Amino acid sequence: MGGAPALSIGGLPLPQGWVLNIAAAFYLVWLLNLYNFMDGIDGLASVEAICVTLGGGILYACTGAGDAGLPTILLAVAVFGFLLWNFPPAKIFMGDGGSGFLGLVLGLLSLTAGWQAPALFWAWAILLGVFIVDATVTLLRRLMRGEKVYEAHRTHAYQYASRKWGSHRSVTLVVLAINVLWLFPMAFLVAVGMMDGALGTAVAYAPLVIAALRLNAGQREPASA
Repeated sequence: MGGAPALSIGGLPLPQGWVLNIAAAFYLVWLLNLYNFMDGIDGLASVEAICVTLGGGILYACTGAGDAGLPTILLAVAVFGFLLWNFPPAKIFMGDGGSGFLGLVLGLLSLTAGWQAPALFWAWAILLGVFIVDATVTLLRRLMRGEKVYEAHRTHAYQYASRKWGSHRSVTLVVLAINVLWLFPMAFLVAVGMMDGALGTAVAYAPLVIAALRLNAGQREPASA
């Protein structure tokens, strides 16, 4: 892989070179870590990975590059086999090694998609929206309060939701619905050129940011929690 793909925002190409390549490296590191952060309830990380990889494979087919999507489909099948035992109530767990591996691989696959067609990178970023938004909003709000972000906490939106609803299964199924009913259609519009990539990503993320804020992502836990 030759670094960051050629991307544009609003039709204006981003300058290629070491700055964009460093940004791509940070992107991979962030995905590796955020996938670990988001693997906190039964089935969530597995369902997200299946939605992203299966969606990515379908988008490859829709853009005439079906063969390029074969690795993503194979990964989806592999993770589905794991989900059979990881769906709530889980019998086995992914652990830091598994979640970090998935985050890194999904990041690499998204960059590879961008080399196939820049619009596909934005489409993959949209497919990853639930995890990217929750983890990023949580991190930024904790940073703004001066907290030690490397310390363990339970303040992600999905964690607040699972405690509020008293169910891992409900949160995992809601994330599945968001991916299928909102993020995949938005990713499709971007992938086939019906919407600018950066604009489509912003539109797709907007309700996710609102939801994360309403669920108190990154807010300090009540003393009684």
